Amino acid sequence: MVSKSQSVYDQINRPLRDLRISVTDKCNFRCTYCMPAELFGPDYPFLERHEILSFEEIERLTRLFVNSLGVKKIRITGGEPLMRKDLPQLIEKINAIDGVKDIAMTTNGVLLPKHAKALKKAGLMRVSISLDSLDDELFGQINGRGVSVQEVLNGIDAAKEAGLQVKINMVVKRGMNEKEIVPMAKFFREKGHILRYIEFMDVGNTNEWRLDDVYSKNQIIEDIHKDMPLEPIDPNYVGEVATRYRYVGSNDEIGIISSVTDAFCKSCNRARISAEGKLYTCLFSSEGHDLRDVLRSSVSDEEVAKHIQAIWQGRKDQYSVDRSHLKNKRNKVEMSRIGG
Repeated sequence: MVSKSQSVYDQINRPLRDLRISVTDKCNFRCTYCMPAELFGPDYPFLERHEILSFEEIERLTRLFVNSLGVKKIRITGGEPLMRKDLPQLIEKINAIDGVKDIAMTTNGVLLPKHAKALKKAGLMRVSISLDSLDDELFGQINGRGVSVQEVLNGIDAAKEAGLQVKINMVVKRGMNEKEIVPMAKFFREKGHILRYIEFMDVGNTNEWRLDDVYSKNQIIEDIHKDMPLEPIDPNYVGEVATRYRYVGSNDEIGIISSVTDAFCKSCNRARISAEGKLYTCLFSSEGHDLRDVLRSSVSDEEVAKHIQAIWQGRKDQYSVDRSHLKNKRNKVEMSRIGG
């Protein structure tokens, strides 16, 4: 029997603590490193409504992950999660689950002026907002839709005004936006928001990833340190993915997510559920485990929890550690399906 709040460990003794739930595979951006427009065009077969999990199904799964399997933190992702209608209703359902300690969301931010207050009222605590450049022309090229920087900044301001904690995510790709590293650092230090740089990752199969395009954590730190000296600081908790630094003489900080050059697989405690209800035990997984059909059958909560427990206990994923030793390229789930 799976007992309440039981900790579940995988083959490398990693607990299950963090659940990331994609609520849609659709997005209003076409970022070149995630959903390039030439592949995700007008005829792309996005999931139909009946194929994605309902709010009630997501609520049931979340309750099982929290009450039976040890999950403490929930992050809502997409695609762009704010394209899912009535999202505050789902946040409210999750917030009512006893044992949920933190509810966050990753978003491109442009719809936050419309929804931030309702999301905060429903129980959302934090948002991570994606912005890869402060240069309008460059950012428009990156997002593939010509969306202006100001539209994202408006979303950041709306989130802050609503009382949400805000972090900024910047994907750095060599030859694309490495010259924006220092301007972004200065801008968001002045604004009082934590900026997190993310190394360009080989998630999915459509972003034409090459190791040569990775601008490393060490290079990012070196660039910033020349203008604003940095010093490392301790992680907030075991398993935190971002390596933290602060500007010398202050408490202002940045973080770097470096899954390519400095893999953190050994402490990864995250599971991901795609919009169509597949459980992925690694961001770089090839195959997911179907939970939708299990939920839509007549099985009990205990049976569903046991099924998930068995999946996690069999987990051995450490792709970023093994990446350099893999001889054959493997197919991987697209970022737009599981939200990073």
